[in-house]
Amino acid sequence: MNKKPVVSSLVLGVSFLTAFSFSSSALANVELQFWDMIWGPPEYIDTGKALVQQFNQEHPGITVSYRSIPWNNWYQTFVTAIGSGTAPDVSTGAGYQAVQLYGQGAILPIDDLIEQWRSNGKLDDFLPKTIETLKYDGHYVALPWGIDIRVWYYRKDLFSQANIQPPVNWPDFLTAAKALTKPDKDQYGVVAAGDTGGTHYLYTLILNNGGGLFDKDRMPVVTDSRNMEAFRFFSELVKNQTVYPASAGYSMDDAVSAFAQGKAALLLWNPGLSARLPNLAEKAGPLAPIASPDGKHGTVFWVNNVMVYQQSKHPAEAKQFLAWWSEHEIALWTKGHVSQLPVRKSFASQSYFQDNPETKFILENYVPIGLTTATHAPSIFPALNEVEGEGVMQTLVQSLLQGREVDSSVHSAADRIKSIMND
Repeated sequence: MNKKPVVSSLVLGVSFLTAFSFSSSALANVELQFWDMIWGPPEYIDTGKALVQQFNQEHPGITVSYRSIPWNNWYQTFVTAIGSGTAPDVSTGAGYQAVQLYGQGAILPIDDLIEQWRSNGKLDDFLPKTIETLKYDGHYVALPWGIDIRVWYYRKDLFSQANIQPPVNWPDFLTAAKALTKPDKDQYGVVAAGDTGGTHYLYTLILNNGGGLFDKDRMPVVTDSRNMEAFRFFSELVKNQTVYPASAGYSMDDAVSAFAQGKAALLLWNPGLSARLPNLAEKAGPLAPIASPDGKHGTVFWVNNVMVYQQSKHPAEAKQFLAWWSEHEIALWTKGHVSQLPVRKSFASQSYFQDNPETKFILENYVPIGLTTATHAPSIFPALNEVEGEGVMQTLVQSLLQGREVDSSVHSAADRIKSIMND
């Protein structure tokens, strides 16, 4: 059972604005711990440290210490710290981290900050859906900072050689995949994977089709007709032998490598493929979002977040740092080369993104149709992390990639997800 965090009456009794009006002397010797996940290459960590140093210089009454947290065993790192009373004051985290830890009573709501920004217009700088996605159980549990979204990429050169136009809907997609499949040349229409990244193909297709794993009451509806149509379409790609044969055993790194080698013409991946594969910059690019059979568009995305912890002895100062970090983090892209997309309109409008045709295209065409794995529920919720992390959807994508029967494979996944939700 999820436990709701208990917000101290002291915090609730002091307005956000009043709490932030303390003089520097009143804030003397306040020390905060900020844990930041590794969101990019080595220069990302250097940029994060530099931002913290800048904050410390601008706020002499507060000293923030920066700690870089690796993704390996990240969840256990936070749970252990919370259990031992050594949680950070503030941290970044993946799409469900704040809501999951909030359900354990570990995260401090930031309703006061959100209401202040709503009243002074600062919330208007955030892209649609990003703020509200992080509202759970009537409280805002974190600030959004980055968007992780899935995009269809295609090999322009292979399409051109085959004299095929980029697909705009599912029938076109299947037709193109068939035409681009040439087993004698070790070339196939699509490459996927049997790991977590492979599940994103399934999420994208069901959301593209107006489906979703859950209804508005957060009840699982895996076998909904729209979902089944999407699962069958994916299976049809496999059974027509248009999917690279090794995909079931591939990681997404393997899939990207196969795409780079010209072994597949279509790939679902996150923004920044051209930076990862600079030699393909002119040969590959993002497809326009494809339409489902009844004209719907959609893809899966996650809103990564920054949160304040209940254990913080200085919640007002922690929120002050949280707000400052949110307003200054553009350097994480321009200097730290993070691969996420920004949640702020003012950041997205900068030349760093607008002068890059790939990111500009994705911001304009994919971000507006991004949907969470909680769709059609009103927001994300704690069980999503277990649904994604437990491996049920990974088992499903492997089954479909191996050509197994759709109905039985999906019903098996549906039963497991129901069990997770009941637990």
